[in-house]
Amino acid sequence: MIEPKSVVKVRIMGEEYTLRTEASPEHTRLVAEHVDRTIRTILSGSATMETHKAAILAALQLTDELFRERSAIDGLTTDMRQLASDIRPLLPPAKRGEEPGGA
Repeated sequence: MIEPKSVVKVRIMGEEYTLRTEASPEHTRLVAEHVDRTIRTILSGSATMETHKAAILAALQLTDELFRERSAIDGLTTDMRQLASDIRPLLPPAKRGEEPGGA
C-alpha cells in the first residue's frame, strides 16, 4: 500500500520550501531544522562564504554522517550475525530450529 503524501512547509536559511513527502510532518520539520542548523554552523565559521557554497558543504557533511552511521550499522550487523553463529551450537535443538537428533 502506498503511503499518502503530506505537504509540509519548512524554512531553511530564511527561504520557505513546500515539500511533498511520505514522512510525517514532524519528521520532515526536524530534518529541515537539522539542515538549516548545519548550514548556519558552516556560515558562522566564515564571514564571506556564499550561502549556496555553505549548503554544498552542509550536504557533504550530512552525507559523511550518513555514510559513517551506515558503516557502523553494517559493523554491528556483522557482529550480531557472528554472535548468533557462535551461540547457535550451544542452544538446544528446538531453539536452533532443528529436529531433535537432526544434524
